[in-house]
Amino acid sequence: RQRRMSTQQGSITATSALPRQPESGRSQHTEEEIFYRNCRAAYLTVFRTSLENITSKDQLCLVLQQAGRNPSKKTLGKYWTQYTEKLNFDDFCEILKNEKLIGKNELMKAFKKLDLNNDGYITHEELYKILTTNGERMTHEEVKMIIEEADINNDGKLDYNEFCKLFLATVETSQKNALARLEAITKMKQQQFGSSTVASLELSSSPSSKPLLATSRNPETDLISKVDSRLSSRTSSARSRRASTSSTITMGATTTKGLKLTEPKSMKNWQHTWSKGCFYLEEDGGIVSHQYRLELHQTTNVYLTIRPLNLSESEEKLSPWMNVDTSLYVLRNDSDSEVLEVVCATELREKEKFGWKGELRSGIYHLLPFTTGCRLRKRRKSKTREAKLVHREDGNLALTKEFRAALSDIFEIIDLDGNGLLSFDEYNFFELRTSGEKCDREAWIVCQENFDTRKNELTRQGFMDLNLMEASDREGDPKDLWVTLESMGYSKTLEMHEACPFVISIYAEDSKLKLTPISLETGGNLLNSVICKSVISNGEAKAMKNCSNLVIHIYKTETRITSVIENKSETRVIVHVNNEQSKNCVSSRGLSIFAVEVAPRTTTVCQHAMPINEKLEWIYSCTESIVT
Repeated sequence: RQRRMSTQQGSITATSALPRQPESGRSQHTEEEIFYRNCRAAYLTVFRTSLENITSKDQLCLVLQQAGRNPSKKTLGKYWTQYTEKLNFDDFCEILKNEKLIGKNELMKAFKKLDLNNDGYITHEELYKILTTNGERMTHEEVKMIIEEADINNDGKLDYNEFCKLFLATVETSQKNALARLEAITKMKQQQFGSSTVASLELSSSPSSKPLLATSRNPETDLISKVDSRLSSRTSSARSRRASTSSTITMGATTTKGLKLTEPKSMKNWQHTWSKGCFYLEEDGGIVSHQYRLELHQTTNVYLTIRPLNLSESEEKLSPWMNVDTSLYVLRNDSDSEVLEVVCATELREKEKFGWKGELRSGIYHLLPFTTGCRLRKRRKSKTREAKLVHREDGNLALTKEFRAALSDIFEIIDLDGNGLLSFDEYNFFELRTSGEKCDREAWIVCQENFDTRKNELTRQGFMDLNLMEASDREGDPKDLWVTLESMGYSKTLEMHEACPFVISIYAEDSKLKLTPISLETGGNLLNSVICKSVISNGEAKAMKNCSNLVIHIYKTETRITSVIENKSETRVIVHVNNEQSKNCVSSRGLSIFAVEVAPRTTTVCQHAMPINEKLEWIYSCTESIVT
């Protein structure tokens, strides 16, 4: 799957992955801190600050090379598609998590395949032929540059063992230089501005080590250069004036007494409809979900709810996503405008269920499910043993018991109307999620002819057989099956941690109603606009000191705090956010310190915050500041 990198809550860049701690206090976060530090060091060899965006495929290639990777054209194409306009620092970090450093063993293994007589050498002629005719073909000039770098003895042969050493040494030197440069910049900033972290002064110099296998270089990045001297040349009169505001909110343990959800007394006699759906985590941390159309034939009292869908058969052990927060925004077009306006949102609560009740006019409504992302987040990939998906039974390929169980749960999730069958539309949502493309009618007819169906819909057994055929086509290679599983939120241990299925239920007292899933996509600008309007209408506003054009809006419920940044000025601003003093509190950003870019005359969601443990008191303590 090739998906455009996106950020659900506006442009965000990490200025620090985690708060700095004394050496003695570092433990579980050390590995993550080192990773983000290396990311920033590589990024700042190409860009002046970590708030700058990658704006071309050439820039992406160059900054990946500075991080010790040498991406192929195919790898670059995976992250920079025809739809990509820019990538930010967070996107870059996610790419580095996926694209691991190449070790000597991998390099030697690749070269040994080319060394036909196994003597440790490859002739220039053989290398020319291979690199210019196979796979991603290189030009003669590019191959010549490699040979000139690697043929130390000028004997017409490539000692690939020495080449691997040279390559890895170059990568290591590049990384050390990048870290040294980052240390030097940090020291200069501290000397001039004290201990405060000011991301806008993360100036960089041009890369000092030329990548050994460089595939491209953007002339723009060569000109972002030689600015180390600019820091020392700044006069004291040029020092920045900080504008900031702070908020500290102490929240008690959750009781649900204030906004408890109760069913209408006569609800059993009301009209009823329902549908399943699912939140899916994207590779870049964004969240995709089903969206719906609701039709009401006449004005009526309505009771609507959304809750996570429990797939566990054990009453004692619930599905791991049952603590994920869910919400539903109900939108409607005004008669004189195409703009969708918020009608209501589910803020009443009963355990894991959120709901709303009131009167809705007749007409068509757009239902937009939402989760903050505080509890549905990317997990660090562990080095656990990969589950087996297929095996041989009497010489025939078969699905393992564990894989069949996972497929059965997937079937439950994508069977949106819960009738035990997959319709053409339901199957297409699944195809869209797992392959990025829809199935046409002709392909659906072929599917019906080859797999078990009932009432022109695919049965559970037919769905199993469809996946078995995919494995058979690959002669048992599970690679494509893993693409399906991972896109549905499954880990290599067949646990679903990066998705949250849900159920929407709607009752109407005096009207027929129809609920239809219409799309599977991110909320994007629509969701950002809806949340901003809701927070500004119902929350408290606080202007920044020394910058009245920048306003922080905060809205709180018993279980959630949302902050929105409103920029009333005519210029772009970058707001630095610090949550280090918060207690028992998790941010949707996943970071203690980060920065948000806000365009002129716009509003954007800064963050959502929720308690880690709802049974305990939690403290939201946040300082927002800008440098002007």
